[in-house]
Amino acid sequence: MSVHPRVIHKRRETITALPLYYSGHLLKKHRKEKDFKKYYAELRGATLFLYEDDTQDTYTEKLNLEELTSMELDSPYQRKTPTIFTLRLSTEVVQLKMDNPDTGEEWRGYILTVIKKEIPSKLQLLPGQMMQLQEVRDQERRRRNLLTLRPPLPPRPSVLLASPPPPPPKDKPDGAPEVPECFFSVTRQEAERMLEANPEYGGMILRPSTLENNYALTIRQMMPSGPLTRNYRVTTTNSGFVIELETPVTVSSLKGVVKYFLEKTEYRLRPYMLSQPYDTHIELSFAPSITLPTPKTIPKAQVAPMLQSKTKEAPALPPKEPVGGEYVVPCDGSSDDLNELKLAQLDGELQEVLKFRRDGICAATTREEEVTTYENQTSEKCHFNTVLWAIESAVV
Repeated sequence: MSVHPRVIHKRRETITALPLYYSGHLLKKHRKEKDFKKYYAELRGATLFLYEDDTQDTYTEKLNLEELTSMELDSPYQRKTPTIFTLRLSTEVVQLKMDNPDTGEEWRGYILTVIKKEIPSKLQLLPGQMMQLQEVRDQERRRRNLLTLRPPLPPRPSVLLASPPPPPPKDKPDGAPEVPECFFSVTRQEAERMLEANPEYGGMILRPSTLENNYALTIRQMMPSGPLTRNYRVTTTNSGFVIELETPVTVSSLKGVVKYFLEKTEYRLRPYMLSQPYDTHIELSFAPSITLPTPKTIPKAQVAPMLQSKTKEAPALPPKEPVGGEYVVPCDGSSDDLNELKLAQLDGELQEVLKFRRDGICAATTREEEVTTYENQTSEKCHFNTVLWAIESAVV
């Protein structure tokens, strides 16, 4: 199934934003190689992109013509002989061959105009072709002026100046580079669909390239005219990774590739990272049961209990108050016999009271009985004092 050339052209534009000046078939080889190899070439800006054929949407090789030091024509222009150019770059020497000499003259005019920004003085071209060269010259001058007048990037935020702690090493095969979190093993079309469907996850996906051991970067940016999707190639070299831009950039790791694009876009671009699920319910955990150690039993000393007497000792009685009535002084008078009779009667009553008092005191065995006995004794004492008062009154 053939792909429409317009579709291929759009896909190639996603790789680089450089303007297309000229394209066509040519043959190319390094100076030390024996045979030429056929390619489909596109001159975009000051870079020559080489494709295996005109249906391939990703380039196989590119030549940075800004490194061109000289361009030599191996033979003078002749209509019936192939045209061969020798391009001396800072890193290599390449030869280009065109079977059609008229096409070779056009290639020579476009390459020199783009590099020198001036139209060569001696060109075997038609007036219409010269007008096209003038448009290319003016367009390339404007593009170069914009690059030189581009304002410098603002200083990095202070929070980004401190390098974050290195992440824990991930399990990976021996010799494989460590990939960032925005790496997904997807194709270009899958990466573009992911960025379009979930813009909130980010706008940059690092993925494997169609070429072995190489990588590609797919980004989606919001521009004033709408979303713009582009793809960039990242080539693996012995010294690190090369971001293939107008001016190639070499970094030491794949994380450096992501960091470079973040800085160039002033951190308006974010790496694509899937959203992780979060819990919304808090479980109540019960306190663990704690088993207290069993206290040691200390044997008690075997001590014989004290024996108490069931009968309580009677409380000590208050000292006896001297009773004045016990001693009677006879009075002179004629009533001696009557007084003696009264004293005898009182003495008998007094002896009964005293006897009752002693019996009551000795019989008290409990506290309640003691209180009762004490009250009785008090009553008896009052009675005794009353009797004694009566005797004294009678004697007097």
